[in-house]
Amino acid sequence: MVSAGLVKLNASSSQWIGQQSFNQRPGSSLRSAPRRVALPIRAGAYTEELVQTAKSIASPGRGILAIDESNATCGKRLASIGLDNTESNRQAYRQLLLTTPGLGEYISGAILFEETLYQSTTDGKKFVDCLREEKIVPGIKVDKGLVPLPGSNNESWCQGLDGLASRSAEYYKQGARFAKWRTVVSIPCGPSALAVKEAAWGLARYAAISQFLSGGQSEVEATLNLNAMNQSPNPWHVSFSYARALQNSVLKTWKGLPENVEAAQKALLVRAKANSLAQLGKYTGEGENEEAKKGMFVKDYKY
Repeated sequence: MVSAGLVKLNASSSQWIGQQSFNQRPGSSLRSAPRRVALPIRAGAYTEELVQTAKSIASPGRGILAIDESNATCGKRLASIGLDNTESNRQAYRQLLLTTPGLGEYISGAILFEETLYQSTTDGKKFVDCLREEKIVPGIKVDKGLVPLPGSNNESWCQGLDGLASRSAEYYKQGARFAKWRTVVSIPCGPSALAVKEAAWGLARYAAISQFLSGGQSEVEATLNLNAMNQSPNPWHVSFSYARALQNSVLKTWKGLPENVEAAQKALLVRAKANSLAQLGKYTGEGENEEAKKGMFVKDYKY
C-alpha cells in the first residue's frame, strides 16, 4: 500500500512541516510570502495497481463493507445476541459475512481489522482469498485508536503513525490493497485550532505513508440518504462505507446459530443490494422490514 497523489501546502504557515518560503524586497524587512508549494508523492512501481484498486473500489453500484471493528467493539455486537467475545465467535461471524455468495455484485471493498486480515475459514481458506474470488478488494484499518489531546477542549487525536510503514508493508504481503485511517473533529467541544491542525497533520502523514459514515442512523435512513445524494450528477463518485448499516439485520438474523447462517447471508445481500441501488440513485425503500427502520443511535458512541 503506497501513496500517489499531490499534496498542496501553504508555505506561509508550514512551520510544522519543516518548510518556509521568504521574500525580501529592497528596503524592507524579511517576511514570509504566501506561496503555494506542490509536493508530488509517487507510488513508483505500484502506480498502475493503485489506480486499478481505486477504480475497482469506486465502480458504479458498489461500495465498501466496513467490518473493521476492534475486538472490544465486536464483543459488544456479539453480546447483543448473547454470544461471548471469543476469537472463535468473531471468526464465525466474519466468515458468515465474507463467504456470502454473490456479495461482490454490490460490495467493492471490505475494510478488515488486523485479526481478520490473518484469519481463515474453518476449512482453511484465507479470508482475503474469499474476497478476491468475489472481486472485492481487501482493506485494513491501520490506526490505533483515539486518545486525549493535551491542551485541547477535551478533544482527541488518532494514534498509530509510529511503525505504520512497516505494518503497511506486512499488511500488503497479506493481501490488503487499501487502508483506512480515522480522525475525529469534535464539533460540540470546539473544534479547537490545535485539534484541526493535529487532524490535518495526521491525515497527511498517514496518506504519505500508506497510500492511499452512517453512524447511528437506521439501515433504511442511511440508504435513503445515500440515494438522495445520487439523485443528480456529483462532481465525484459518491458511494458508501457502512458498518452497522450493513450488519445490524445480519447479526440479529444470525443469533450465533449455525442453522441461521444462510438466512443471515441473505439479509446481508438485501442490505448490500439496497445500497447498490442507492449509489445509482434508484433505491425506493419499498419492501423494507420494520427492523431495518430502527435507529442505531448510541449516545456518546466512540469511534
